[in-house]
Amino acid sequence: MAITMSIPINAFITRAVKSATLGATKVILPTTRYMDSSVQSVQPDYSVYRSVISDLLNGKEQLPSLPTITFEIRKAMEQQDLSMVDLSKLLAKDPALSAVLLKYASSPLIGSQTPPQNLLDVVRLLGMNQVERITMVHSIKSLFSVHSVKHKRLFMEAWRRLALKASLSTYIAKQMHLKNVLPDNVLMAALLSEVGTLAVLSAFKNSEETPDLPAYVALCREYAKSLGVITLKQWQVGEQYVKAVQEIGNWKGENPGPANLADLINLGLYHALKLSYTKTDLPPIQELTAYQKLEEPNNKVIAGGLDIVMSNIQEIRIVAKSLF
Repeated sequence: MAITMSIPINAFITRAVKSATLGATKVILPTTRYMDSSVQSVQPDYSVYRSVISDLLNGKEQLPSLPTITFEIRKAMEQQDLSMVDLSKLLAKDPALSAVLLKYASSPLIGSQTPPQNLLDVVRLLGMNQVERITMVHSIKSLFSVHSVKHKRLFMEAWRRLALKASLSTYIAKQMHLKNVLPDNVLMAALLSEVGTLAVLSAFKNSEETPDLPAYVALCREYAKSLGVITLKQWQVGEQYVKAVQEIGNWKGENPGPANLADLINLGLYHALKLSYTKTDLPPIQELTAYQKLEEPNNKVIAGGLDIVMSNIQEIRIVAKSLF
């Protein structure tokens, strides 16, 4: 059962919408041949879809809430004396999550010679931080249930893109060994940065009509950041994750200091777009604010992308498939 947060949405809707786009360009969501479609030319009933999203923004429809177990696990992880036994008992309260963890820990991606037999084995094998990340992935994915073939198609496309971006961002972070950014946080931020696009889709769960792909992309361009910021504030996640949403797709914005969480998410997004679609309006990578913060040898470029990415595509896609 999901927690319904008591935070009054209407009280901070206006501030959240403004802060979601302040100082950041809207992310260009890819759709192959639909990249240049304008909002006005997508389809004649676009205003109907816009009205549905407006109901969500105005609090007439409920935003997705994380399951109770997710909040319990996050709270438990904040305790320094949390034991693996205690965590495994907490995980056991959710059979679906338990099954996901056992499946993941037994997969070839982990490569354990002795597959785990129970949740305690899983926690020992993966570690508490990895368990928390998988819990968040499972929670986010389970929030957005599908209601039709068309709805499912859009969801799968959105989740496929999310998984690839998250894998790319995390891989880049691991290769760069940045002191101020943990790869664990990068994966979490990359996953949370797409909550807005999934929230757009969730707005149509009770609607008779589901937008087609170009209309969905146009809606995401217009509303995903605002919905993402509002949803993450409801979930009470760290401010660094909210900021990552605000900066996503802001290729050339001012972002002083060393490479940070938002920079790594944007590098992951850039490569996800580059790898997935042939027609994009992406700038040369050398023009990205995030790229200009990189030092040798991490800034080496081949085929229009970072060498550390373009030379390891197969490995990255395997990780993305595990998230998908």
